[in-house]
Amino acid sequence: MTTFRSLSHRILGIDPGSRNTGFAVIDSDGKHSVRVTSGCIRVGEHPWPERLGLIFDQVAAIVAEYQPQQMAVEQLIFARDPTAALKIGQARGAVLCAGLKGGTVVHEYSPKSVKLAVVGSGGADKAQVQHMVRVLLALSETPGEDEADALAIALCHAHSLGIPARKRAAASWRDWRP
Repeated sequence: MTTFRSLSHRILGIDPGSRNTGFAVIDSDGKHSVRVTSGCIRVGEHPWPERLGLIFDQVAAIVAEYQPQQMAVEQLIFARDPTAALKIGQARGAVLCAGLKGGTVVHEYSPKSVKLAVVGSGGADKAQVQHMVRVLLALSETPGEDEADALAIALCHAHSLGIPARKRAAASWRDWRP
């Protein structure tokens, strides 16, 4: 079995949300990945500004404890409710600031590109993502949805190591431009 420190990249994956923010730290060499830690930051019913502070503080604490070199965050592509989109955007801002303040290099991926990288289909559902994350990381149990999404985002970045950033951002092969 591969040990954490023998792999060259420590990646923090974040699935930002207004109530639940999934996080995952993996070590990877681009071909092999191991979960270091993962879970969910739950901010519940606190007033909105306090939630943002809690998200920032907890992501900053994860960065300080696990010292990832890189952070991969899911982009907000589409939301039916403008208020929800604004809140998720603000949560993303708290996450990005915490990562940048902690010295990580930030990468962003669309939900479609994450699913494509982990499942092989940009239209995969939550259960498929959870299953593939469990298989790819040889986990003993299936992670919850937010945790699985964060693990998938980290794996997506791990799979893209060595690919130039301008080619990495494509949501599918149809979007890729040399």
